[in-house]
Amino acid sequence: MDRARIKPLRGLKDFEGCIEIQRAVWKHGDLDLTPIHQFCIAAETGAILLGAFVGKALAGYVYSFPAVFGRTHCQHSHHLAVHPRFRGLGLGKKLKWAQRDEALRRGYDLVTWTYDPMLALNASLNLATLGGVAATYLDDLYGPTRALLLDADVPTDRLLVEWRIRTKRVEERKAGRQATSAFEGLPRAVEQKRDGAYPVIFPSRPDLCLEEKTILVEIPRNVLDLRVVSGSIVRWQKAVRTALKHYFSLGYRAEDFVGGERCFYVLRKGRGKG
Repeated sequence: MDRARIKPLRGLKDFEGCIEIQRAVWKHGDLDLTPIHQFCIAAETGAILLGAFVGKALAGYVYSFPAVFGRTHCQHSHHLAVHPRFRGLGLGKKLKWAQRDEALRRGYDLVTWTYDPMLALNASLNLATLGGVAATYLDDLYGPTRALLLDADVPTDRLLVEWRIRTKRVEERKAGRQATSAFEGLPRAVEQKRDGAYPVIFPSRPDLCLEEKTILVEIPRNVLDLRVVSGSIVRWQKAVRTALKHYFSLGYRAEDFVGGERCFYVLRKGRGKG
């Protein structure tokens, strides 16, 4: 990772590299690619577009553009991608922290982005590592976009992350200090059924009657493994959607994520924006 250099992307050669990375990471067809001409104008009109270079090779990039969330002017981060040849070097985290530095330099307090709430690795990066929070659930945001589907007939649900980049919480995560609270024994709004054997596991019925200040919502550690059982991803998604939307409506936020053999969103009530 020390060999990687982060710098702004400019010019057609850099943007062509972004197209190559999109194809390699997401297997997008031409219809779903963010095109070169979009990067060209975005770079001239307030977007943050940074690349990670290993030697002379563009290994990854992060792309955000000016947006408004509620009444707050922010950057909305649309892409974070690292070419498969360069994974394992910590470039995704390095790009996000560089994005934060640039957003701060430009006077922003907030960066937003969306991700699929069923993807445990993304949840861990967004909430546990970077210190983002989520309290907005977007049903089937992108519709039946084939390139974004987890499986056939699975809606493209998304969580919207709020990254309050000036807060103590985010400063602590940048310094490598993650939350150390004990999560054992906390009530679970959704969890895998006890008789399940991974990957053939199913969710419990969502418990919508919990009142504790901290509750857990389980997701599979690798949701794509569940494709072997028809309909199982949809069942998990429906359970998680029901629980998260219900507790968000009561003032809870997804403030952390616990990964490992079992993976849980940590929802807390009564916190501020930090």
